[in-house]
Amino acid sequence: MDPRDEMEPDRLEMLAQAFCEQLLACLDECARGRKGLFSDYEGEEERGWPEAARLRELALALQGVFAQQERQNALCDEFLDLCSIHGESHPGERKLARGFLERIERGEVGAKPEGERRPW
Repeated sequence: MDPRDEMEPDRLEMLAQAFCEQLLACLDECARGRKGLFSDYEGEEERGWPEAARLRELALALQGVFAQQERQNALCDEFLDLCSIHGESHPGERKLARGFLERIERGEVGAKPEGERRPW
């Protein structure tokens, strides 16, 4: 890796902390019913959620930077995993947000769920 491409560890941790704070705020809002955190949503009552779109972009960028340094950020990884859930068996954003918030509060983010059990 080119030394110019490396990010100072303190700066990377500051960005990760800013991501965490924004994620918690968005998860709280989503758990209260706002749609669009885990994927783009344009309903009649609202036209997208710009903060959520920026949060997804930041998570992808952070994941890339961590990967360049051969590190991981469990919060980014799990958030992006939840963003990839689609289909009929999707539990819904509100339920995903509440479950993710509970896992964060219990310190379970980054831990493997037991067996095949889904985290929601």
